[in-house]
Amino acid sequence: MAATRAREPTCVLRFWKPYGVLSQFTDPEGRPTLAQYIPVRNVYSAGRLDYDSEGLLLLTNSGALIARLTNPRYAHPKTYLVQVERVPSEADLDQLRRGIQLKDGLTRPAQVRLLETPPDLPERTPPIRYRANVPTAWLRITLTEGRKRQVRRMTAAIGHPTLRLVRVAIGNITLDGLRPGEYRALSPAQIAALWRALRRANR
Repeated sequence: MAATRAREPTCVLRFWKPYGVLSQFTDPEGRPTLAQYIPVRNVYSAGRLDYDSEGLLLLTNSGALIARLTNPRYAHPKTYLVQVERVPSEADLDQLRRGIQLKDGLTRPAQVRLLETPPDLPERTPPIRYRANVPTAWLRITLTEGRKRQVRRMTAAIGHPTLRLVRVAIGNITLDGLRPGEYRALSPAQIAALWRALRRANR
């Protein structure tokens, strides 16, 4: 009888996806992909970020972990820093907090805060187009669902289109210590803590 193959240890990477990079390893159109940044074999993205969005992406070799992270029933929080056109009023922000009616239904209530000063982020390449007659503002938004282009659709619905979007956290996992295009592996203790957080979210 052939020897049983040892189970591969769980690997989880946190990666700062730059602007203009697909959340996949191949692209028939030749656009930038994860393959240009992640040399680790047999890991796959747990969820995605749009081509024109930036920030935290988790990759893992665990199908069970991908299923937990991408299943909306677990409602784990994802936090974004969002630059929008003009300065939203408190009434605008309350709409986001209560939920926005989109074409695919009412969004879950979001945690939303208007930042007093711009966040300390690296400049985007290419930079956001500056317009002297159109002020901008930064919001910190935490969602517990992940519809396609949800943040952009929500801010557009209140009349404040998104100019730049950076995901800074998934649960307790953050971008701390990373720069755009960099990745780090989670330690076994961090992976165990991630699993505990996902299990608590299902209670």
